Amino acid sequence: MVTARAAMLFGPGEDFKIETVEIDGPGAGEVLIDVRACGLCHSDEHVRTGDMPLPHYPVICGHEGAGEVVEVGPGVTAVRPGDHVALSFVPSCGACPLCRTGRAFLCNEGAKLFNVGMMTDGRIAHRVGGEPAARYAQLGAFSERQLLAESSVVRIDPDVPWTVAALVSCGVATGFGSAVHRAEVKPGDAVAVLGIGGIGASAVQGARIAGARQIFAVDPVEFKREQALRFGATHAFASLDEAAEEIRRLTAGAMCDSVICTFSVMRSELLEPALGLTGKDGTCVITAVAPAKQRQVDVNLFTFAMLNKQIRGCLYGSQSPRVAIPRLLDLYRAGTLKIDELITRTYTLDQVNDGYADLEAGRILRGAIVI
Repeated sequence: MVTARAAMLFGPGEDFKIETVEIDGPGAGEVLIDVRACGLCHSDEHVRTGDMPLPHYPVICGHEGAGEVVEVGPGVTAVRPGDHVALSFVPSCGACPLCRTGRAFLCNEGAKLFNVGMMTDGRIAHRVGGEPAARYAQLGAFSERQLLAESSVVRIDPDVPWTVAALVSCGVATGFGSAVHRAEVKPGDAVAVLGIGGIGASAVQGARIAGARQIFAVDPVEFKREQALRFGATHAFASLDEAAEEIRRLTAGAMCDSVICTFSVMRSELLEPALGLTGKDGTCVITAVAPAKQRQVDVNLFTFAMLNKQIRGCLYGSQSPRVAIPRLLDLYRAGTLKIDELITRTYTLDQVNDGYADLEAGRILRGAIVI
């Protein structure tokens, strides 16, 4: 058994608290790592606000992480002590029908993501004050050390900076894939990205790299609009209404081939305006997380059908993490994909609440905890 300091939530609406967690050693198919960096993704904020209620508290949050392998359990073959790894909130067992058909982002092991026990055998391996502690998405990367299933780590080259490895494990992969894989952006396309955080900025980059001719970014925060232009957007607008008028003019009424929704929270009232930006035979991709209790959305179904539009959900950029992470790091090394520039500020583990306050206030594009 080892101990580690970790940022935990004890219920919705509360701040993160630093507690000492007891963690078992690795069992079969498990990996113990020293966490080196973790991104401040908005998904963890959804847990804190209650938009994404969890079945068990307390919970160690954090799911966009990277670290060094300390110890491995019996049967582990993908990594060994000393290896550097990116964490993946999407597990890849490699054996289920979805993994075998190239859709590892929908791996059946994902059904266990919010279990309290380990993904491997269901046992309680994390405790705080003698009580079971859950880990968000079976990762819990806001921790100095963490015990994970082998299926949740992807080995990376040791020259990759920790913060880069952390961000590519979730936000960069999700945003980039939303444009390249789910929206299927093609050379010459007109694309709108709605909401410019770490995921939205990565969607802008994906659209740019895919060859989009026009990339329209929409965000009410001036700093984020400036960053969108830095990452490849051709135009930036402060509101959906402003965007609709200008995009209609700039596209001679054709509107966008694809619209990618990367809002901080996907409210139901945002879908119809997003579809309004979507042109004939266009695709509207929903990447942003909606409140779990939201059940209804109003859509003009007549226009939707008559203009042959599509609405597509998107998890992890609709790509396998074991394929996406190495490819994206290759693009980073080549200077094609900007990741260092996404990180506005770094924080210590004790500053996690400050980081999310900065995120909520629009002062950062992406923050990272460095441990």
